[in-house]
Amino acid sequence: MVAEPVPFTTRIPVLVSAADPLSRAGIVSQLRRAQGFGVVPDGDLPEDVVALVVTEELDDTVLAEMRALRGRGVRRIVLLVSRVDDRSLLAAAEAGVTGVVRRSEATAGNLSAAIRSASAGEGTLPPDLLGRLLRQVGQLQRQVLSPRGLTFSGLTEREAAVLRLLAEGYDTTEVGRRLFYSERTVKNIIHDVTSRLELRNRAHAVAYAIREGLI
Repeated sequence: MVAEPVPFTTRIPVLVSAADPLSRAGIVSQLRRAQGFGVVPDGDLPEDVVALVVTEELDDTVLAEMRALRGRGVRRIVLLVSRVDDRSLLAAAEAGVTGVVRRSEATAGNLSAAIRSASAGEGTLPPDLLGRLLRQVGQLQRQVLSPRGLTFSGLTEREAAVLRLLAEGYDTTEVGRRLFYSERTVKNIIHDVTSRLELRNRAHAVAYAIREGLI
């Protein structure tokens, strides 16, 4: 006896954004035929929505659109793109893209898989693009961040250590004692972080670091 396929009980909400109405209509039609997806309008978006951004190339307009989506609380963005170079690949990562699919390789299966991966908090990237991105990341760390004592979190090691202890409930005196810093040094570190990241105070700095996964 052949087993019946098990239907998806939970539908992933998907926002499809494409400048070309024909492309959007085709992708929406494809998603509606597939199991497990629900296309949502561009209004009040659910927290778990996956944004599928369709474009020929990653220009400033598309980058601004993706940053605007992030500003609206969208944390899962899949980019369906025709052309992507090293510069735009790094810009896509900076804008919060969690998956990239080339339009020439966009079958119903791998597009669905990319959306499901994004929904689960995982990334999708063609192997050649992954290699290029890793080279870019290594170059950025060596040439830009390391000379300034920074990591990709945007924090130095001692800044992260201070915020981590503050998050555990220690005051500045106790933080200084544990890290062998003066209390003045601890306060200066907190001031540097809040000023650089445009945060209001130490509580805001701790909340920001936890929310962004920096500590």
